[in-house]
Formats: sequence, structure tokens, C-alpha cells
Amino acid sequence: MDLSTAMWTAAVLGAAAVYWFMWVMGSAEVKGKRAMDLTTGFIGRDQVQEKHRQVWSFFVRSKEDIAAASDEDKMPSIIETYYNLVTDIFEWGWRGQSFHFSPSLPGRSHREATRIHEERAADLITARPGQWIVDVGCGVGGPMRTIAARSGADIVSITISEYQVARAREYNCKVGLDGRCEVVCGNFLEMPFLKASFDGAYSIEATCCAPRLEDVYREVFRVLKPGALYVSYEWVTTALYRPDDPRHVETIRGAETGGALATLRAQHELAAIAHQVGFEVVEERDLALPPAEPWWTRLKISRFAYWRNHLLVTILAALRIAPKGIVDVHEMLCQTAAHMRYGGEIGIFTPCT
Repeated sequence: MDLSTAMWTAAVLGAAAVYWFMWVMGSAEVKGKRAMDLTTGFIGRDQVQEKHRQVWSFFVRSKEDIAAASDEDKMPSIIETYYNLVTDIFEWGWRGQSFHFSPSLPGRSHREATRIHEERAADLITARPGQWIVDVGCGVGGPMRTIAARSGADIVSITISEYQVARAREYNCKVGLDGRCEVVCGNFLEMPFLKASFDGAYSIEATCCAPRLEDVYREVFRVLKPGALYVSYEWVTTALYRPDDPRHVETIRGAETGGALATLRAQHELAAIAHQVGFEVVEERDLALPPAEPWWTRLKISRFAYWRNHLLVTILAALRIAPKGIVDVHEMLCQTAAHMRYGGEIGIFTPCT
């Protein structure tokens, strides 16, 4: 192949990739994503591969080693790096600004089911106008905006990623909620808020990132007013999980490693941990159980879809539209999704407790 032919081939492939990403995969606003912005937070384009290696090598270690590193206060920076790496891909893959699961609803789209799941959190804490609510681990703020619109309450959100703060504030301005929704950068284990300063709190699949759940629950309890309500959707293993089954162990470890989690808690532990820090447990249930429809259906993709996306990301990286190393990040998330889907199918994992 001569140089001219090679250049034309590269141009055609590049044009095809751009067309697929911008039009076939959907508009940027529908995805909650700016077109051709498959980047990685505030990480330099030439650092993506190395940052991915750091995150992956941290979480593939034994749980004992991860716990030791957590005690040495190394984990917050690793978690921040992880979310800087994956936030843009999450927005692309989730097709929106809410990075969490929800039970499927007959006749409803994933987007509608997500909204209803978020509105349930607002209703459970009886959020209403005039109240101040804290969102513990907000991502780019999809749930925050839904709950603000549903309840009329003012919401202060916290995330450890400065990049997510910037994205969330941008989205707040776009929908005219910047006056009622504030986002701060910080560690939810040490929130920069006064004691008893909020009328309610929620966290949606966020506190699973805490090395010890009691630490984040204790901090939430500190910032809530007496009698205020807190609702949390947690990632947990269920009573069906068997630690003596190698496939079960592989599945849960795969979800932990690719999800940047120190460890998944068992479902039966949650109430005891909440009681330990001072909460009264009003209600506990798994929203993923029947009659709810499976939450993991959105993780099911065909082999064709997987290789299509893999090829797309590879081409974008080769053409330097996306940074070097993005293929590794994409593959990590695909493997994690496969583990989580299998865990949901056999009932050993739920994100909806």
C-alpha cells in the first residue's frame, strides 16, 4: 500500500469513527456528553495509560493490602484518579449524567426508570422546599438535579473529583439549577460541613467506595439534624453469595477491582453498621427483588456491540482523537460490567439495597 492510499484509508476510517460517535451513537446532549469529548478528566492525554496502571495495580492487590493502604490515606487520591479516568466514558456509556442502576420497569426506558429510582430517594427522605439536603458522592449530579426538581429542596453535593465538580456545575447552569444546587470537592469521609446542618441526606451507589462503611455513615450522621432522614442505595453481596465458590469469588472480586472498591459489604451487615454510628433503621429492603424487573439488563450487550465499541475506541485512540490508554480503561469497564451482570443474573450481587 503506497503512502497516498494509506492516507486516504486513514481519513476514511477517521471519518467513519467520527460519524459513528457523533450521529449513530446519538447526540451529545442526549448522552449528557459533548461530542468528541471522550477524554479523561483533568488527566493529561499522555498520562492516561500510566494512571490506569496505577489504579488497576492498586485494586488487584489483596484486600488486606488495600485496607493497609487505606489506613495510610492513599486511597482518596486513587479514587479521584479513577473517577477522572472513567467519568467521560460513564457519561457516554450511561447515556446521561446518572451513573447508577435501577430496577427495570415494564414499558419504561432505562432513562425513565433511572429518574423514578432517584425520585424515590427524594420521597423517602420527605425532601421539600426550604430544606437543605446533602448528596453524598454526587458524580456529575444527575440525581441531584432530578431530586431538586422533584422536591423543591436546595441540595449541596460532594464528590472527590474536581473534574466531576466542574461538569456538575456546568450542567446545573444549563438547566437553571445553579441557584439551588451547589457542588463542592471533598472527601465524604471528612465533609466540610457543620454538625447538624442538613435536613436530609441521600447517597446513590456511592458509599461503596468507602474502605469502611461505618466511617461514611458516621460522617453523614454528624451533618444531619436530629430526626433527619438518610437513604442510601448500596452495592452489596446477597445471602446467595458463597465465599467457597470460586466463580462467586471471581465475580465479586471483578466487580470490586474494576469498580475501585476496597470490598463489598454483605447485605445483612448494613443495618448493624447504621445502628453502630447512631442511626435508627426505619426500613431496609432490596429494590431489585421481584416484582421488580432485572436491573442488570442494561449491561447486556451483544458480542457485535462489544467489538463495535472496542473498535471505535481503538480507532479514536489511534487517530489521537482520544488519548492513548483509553482502550485499557474501556476494557476494564467492560470486564467489570460482565462480572456485575453475571452477579445480578445469579442473584449474588445487588446495587439496590
